[in-house]
Amino acid sequence: MKMAARSAKGATLMKYMLLMNNMTRSDVYAGVSGWQQQDIDVHIEFMKSVTSSLRQSGELLSTEGLEVPDHAVVVRAGKNGEPVTDGVFPEAKEFLAGYWIVEVADAERAYQIAAHASSAPGPGGAPLNMPIEVRRIARPATGGEVNLT
Repeated sequence: MKMAARSAKGATLMKYMLLMNNMTRSDVYAGVSGWQQQDIDVHIEFMKSVTSSLRQSGELLSTEGLEVPDHAVVVRAGKNGEPVTDGVFPEAKEFLAGYWIVEVADAERAYQIAAHASSAPGPGGAPLNMPIEVRRIARPATGGEVNLT
């Protein structure tokens, strides 16, 4: 069993997944759709700076951006275990745009990171205040981590 990570001060660190959700507007994806190129560039640089800051602090474990829902499908096991797919879902009300996995001292730090990412600039530099869902990564009751590999 892998032991939980500890900070330099000896506190047990906790892992959180920060899920960046984007909203849709009718049949057009929210986010950078329809933005001026300068606004897109500023937004991307902000997101890169969030990731860079987390990497430099040692809090970043992983991060990825995801494709828009018109490339997504839901898969279930059908008869005899063969994959059965459903989708695509371009009409989704909101969608997962990307995520960060961080390892921090407590939930408050994860919330601070999420709030900062939420304030990413939109058109004209105005903060987007987009929803960032924060979820602690599961640990078994005996301690350590749930490892499915």
